[in-house]
Amino acid sequence: MDINGLEFSEFLSGGVQKIVARAMVVANGDRRESRFFADFMISSLEAAFNRNVHATGGENIPPFLIASISGSCNLHCEGCYSRSNGYCSDCDKPEELSADDWKNIFVQAEDIGINFILLSGGEPLMRRDVLKVASQFRRILFPIFTNGTLIDDEYLEMFIKYRNLLPVFSIEGDSVKTDSRRGEGVFENVKEKMQMLCEAGVPFGVSITVTHENLQEVSSDEFVRSLQDDGCKLVAYVEVVPVTEDMRTLALTDSDREYLKQRAVNLQKNTNKMLFLSFPGDEDKTGGCLAAGKGFFHIDASGNAQPCPFSPYSDTNVKETSLLGALKSPLFTKLRESGILEDENGGCVLFQKKEEVEKML
Repeated sequence: MDINGLEFSEFLSGGVQKIVARAMVVANGDRRESRFFADFMISSLEAAFNRNVHATGGENIPPFLIASISGSCNLHCEGCYSRSNGYCSDCDKPEELSADDWKNIFVQAEDIGINFILLSGGEPLMRRDVLKVASQFRRILFPIFTNGTLIDDEYLEMFIKYRNLLPVFSIEGDSVKTDSRRGEGVFENVKEKMQMLCEAGVPFGVSITVTHENLQEVSSDEFVRSLQDDGCKLVAYVEVVPVTEDMRTLALTDSDREYLKQRAVNLQKNTNKMLFLSFPGDEDKTGGCLAAGKGFFHIDASGNAQPCPFSPYSDTNVKETSLLGALKSPLFTKLRESGILEDENGGCVLFQKKEEVEKML
């Protein structure tokens, strides 16, 4: 991709505005949602201005941040990359960032123009203290990628009151596929929580790990209609990253990726009631992978700044430096300058080339 600096910052900001504009269309008819996204559109434009100011000075600020706020989880999902990478564990965990630490991060993010912070884990709902802090940052949208099983009455009230907190349920497809990976009864539990949110008028989304085996099912008209009937407003298709050898057969082929890309486009054309996103997405349009601060980066539960959740390598901790300092870390700088991120062959390039990433440390 032959653009950089301010031009690239404006390109990313244009993509963000399209997402927000689409969300406003999806929210049409819901007064509270429409009002929130109208206000958020203004915030997004202001955030884009802040990013562009930094870009003119030679600093690229990504619009997105992924924050793994918890290193614990109440489930043991098969093939979980968090457990495989070692930063989600039931014991021997490093000290996690406090709610005040995360508040400081959110303040910095807002100041420099990051206005989408994806909360994950572990299980993010295990950090109620951090979510209470996040709720106060109305100019930042916090999609919460959760297994959903810990949603209770207190969380329901939070989601009703603070529309910048957006629950996104992680599923694998139908009850058989979801329970086989996440545990017996999880799918039914999630469906009950979806109903709870729907009846309360709380918007929510789903995150689907797409594999070679479930691709056709989770992108089918029938499956998408069932989600819409449940009240779902967002569908995020996330390509599986095999973390063990026996998961290699689940990886998407090139033809699978092309099929998913076209299905997401067609699904979006056919409805104004849901928003469809796919990750990694159209890397051919963005000059390759957007990790390592190019379009986003990851902070784990202990504060380590990492290229992305699937590349858990770090030489910088945000307890010792600012977000701007983390974006200028030696590892991030090497990755952006090495050309690795420009690989557009599909799949997670940093996971595929982890040996090369490790050498940069």
